[in-house]
Amino acid sequence: MKIDLPTKTIQRLTLYHSILRDYIFKEVPSISSQQIASLLKIDDSQVRKDITFCHVQGKTKIGYDVAELKKAIEKLLGFEKSKDVFIVGAGNLGLALAKHDDFKDYGLDILALFDVDDDKVAQVINGKKIFHISKLNNLVNRMNVEIAILTVPHQVAQSVANQLVKSKIKYIWNFTPVVLDLPDNIKVCNENLVGNFLNFTKN
Repeated sequence: MKIDLPTKTIQRLTLYHSILRDYIFKEVPSISSQQIASLLKIDDSQVRKDITFCHVQGKTKIGYDVAELKKAIEKLLGFEKSKDVFIVGAGNLGLALAKHDDFKDYGLDILALFDVDDDKVAQVINGKKIFHISKLNNLVNRMNVEIAILTVPHQVAQSVANQLVKSKIKYIWNFTPVVLDLPDNIKVCNENLVGNFLNFTKN
């Protein structure tokens, strides 16, 4: 049965997952809720509450098994099931995201990029080919891709998003500063980079 987790809980769990990845890299076998809380500067009771969703039991004076908790978070958040993704917009941000290999650890497999610039078309970035935007509809349907990362200039964001919808894309991770006007059945996640930075520096 799928659990409908609050957005903030999901955000914290992804941060826990990042910490656990680092612990595995450092070959540290266990971690306590207090250690996680200290690293993220949040309350220890909140960490324990979040982890209850994972159905993982910690041990007194030892904490949680790092590998077990990491796997439980991956299962809870659906990281285990790979999701194919296209990047639309092969500018600096799109290229940077294409080079970011860590997406695979979160169940996202970036297959290709799309752009209107003929000079970029056919280039291969980190094993991912750049196609002309005119190929989008055909490849979305042929490869059954439902997710697109939108990194185009803001002037064309709405028109490209409309094209994504026509191509049967169902989920759009929007890195543009534009509030997209799309049908209610299209899920949009707006990545507000400037807003997040201003919130971070407001004090």
